[in-house]
Amino acid sequence: MTSPNRAGDQPPLKRSRAVERPGRHDRSAVDRIGLGLAALGRPIYLTDGRSDALGAPADRTIDAMRARTFEVLDAAWRLGIRFFDLAPSYGRAEDFIGEWLAAHPTRRAQLTVSSKWGYEYVAGWDPNATVHERKDHSLAMLEKQWPQTQSALGGAPDLYLVHSVTPGSSALSDPALLDRLRSIADQGTRIGLTTSGPHQADTIDAALSLRASPFSAVQTTWNILERSAQRSLTVAAAGGWMVIVKEAMANGRLAAGGFPEMDSLANIAGTTSDALAIGAALAQDWVHIVLSGAVTVAQLESNASARPPSVDISALDALMIPANRYWSERADREWS
Repeated sequence: MTSPNRAGDQPPLKRSRAVERPGRHDRSAVDRIGLGLAALGRPIYLTDGRSDALGAPADRTIDAMRARTFEVLDAAWRLGIRFFDLAPSYGRAEDFIGEWLAAHPTRRAQLTVSSKWGYEYVAGWDPNATVHERKDHSLAMLEKQWPQTQSALGGAPDLYLVHSVTPGSSALSDPALLDRLRSIADQGTRIGLTTSGPHQADTIDAALSLRASPFSAVQTTWNILERSAQRSLTVAAAGGWMVIVKEAMANGRLAAGGFPEMDSLANIAGTTSDALAIGAALAQDWVHIVLSGAVTVAQLESNASARPPSVDISALDALMIPANRYWSERADREWS
């Protein structure tokens, strides 16, 4: 197996042609863009610019965020986005999309819906809460959240991921848990995992090496700043895994005004900085889906305009930072 690259040994970006991917979404670039509801399903999150887009946290009531979520979901449908990503820890995200699907029952067959287990939302919709989510990769948590997800969605998701796996997670070693995940896969739901932290590559390699693995999909942070898992993702895609990129905009850091280099190159390319960041991910031939974390229709429309860059973006290699630094800085970000 190809060894994963480490911080300081990250591959440069290159102008690679977007390739058609297997499955439902293989017609155009927008078919490879998904909508993640991490920032829509709860009142606060760690994305830059939320107050500008959403107003004061006190105004983000459940009803207000439900209405906004429906508005963004309707826009996603209109734009041709057919992949939606959610999780119980995203506040009311599963409930919101379940209600939206119930209002549009003919749309479900055309969608790929991905959810997760292993984190639960504990903030009680309180913007001032000190703890927002709790991690638990036990079999008991899986047995608790799997029926809850099915109930909220009105059926099983197409993709079910272990949320935020790290190398020491029991999701990679507990025989009973792995057996249960295999049984869910046997029922027709694709099983995968998401990764976070400076050791994403190690996590992916460990999952790839499991015997009789239930996993065949991975969702990983990859962006212009943080590319430490790229070689492992390449191996996963070559092995038939579905690869989903999250945080392509580095939680808003790569939007306009974040880095002059991004803004300048986006201007040369005749696009926006957010579309350039997402386009850089789309240009990687191991990527199936790149998630947008938009919270407004305007943001989503801009994200959905992303295409693999038509200009040489190697100048952005200077923005790469070591994984340890990236994740340390991310951990220090305030939720707003």
